[in-house]
Amino acid sequence: MDLLTRTIENIKSLDKKAMDEAKARQDQLTKPAGSLGRLEELSIQIAGIQRKAKPEIKNKAMITMAGDHGVVDEKVGNWPREVTAQMVENFLRGGAGINVLARQAGARIVFVDMGVASDLKPNKQLIVKKIDYGTKNMCRGPAMTEEQAVKAIESGIEIVNDEAKKGLDIVGTGDMGIGTRRRAAPSSQLSPGRR
Repeated sequence: MDLLTRTIENIKSLDKKAMDEAKARQDQLTKPAGSLGRLEELSIQIAGIQRKAKPEIKNKAMITMAGDHGVVDEKVGNWPREVTAQMVENFLRGGAGINVLARQAGARIVFVDMGVASDLKPNKQLIVKKIDYGTKNMCRGPAMTEEQAVKAIESGIEIVNDEAKKGLDIVGTGDMGIGTRRRAAPSSQLSPGRR
């Protein structure tokens, strides 16, 4: 819990001065004000995070953490839990959408086994921080203990800290695990107003 507590204590609020300067700079560019929509908002927020009006984003990382969900036992997903391990193998081969997006953005990819329900083949691209072999079924009790939840969060902090040592201006995070999304209802079961 010490790492989590220290990390929370080190989180600073956004730098308002840098954000105001970034907004003023945006307003000077040749374009209608606000025409870039969310992109303008994000650039101003990044200025506040980096504490400089003209932030730099050279070193990028995309961290994808995989784990299985015990609630899959309740048939809430479209596929069986074994697909999680298969998807991680596909990530490691470079065959997933995140691989394409990260390459396009020039971001390094970090794959983490946080709790896949099976042992994955060793791979130099895979960090193993397995908390357990998946979570428990939350319909029958707590999915994780408090200790497991803290350990999972602190493992994520450790990974980001390690990436920061390599140089890190921005990080994206993602998850992979069968059971994270609800099964879509067939269109015949949707009301006319929801099709």
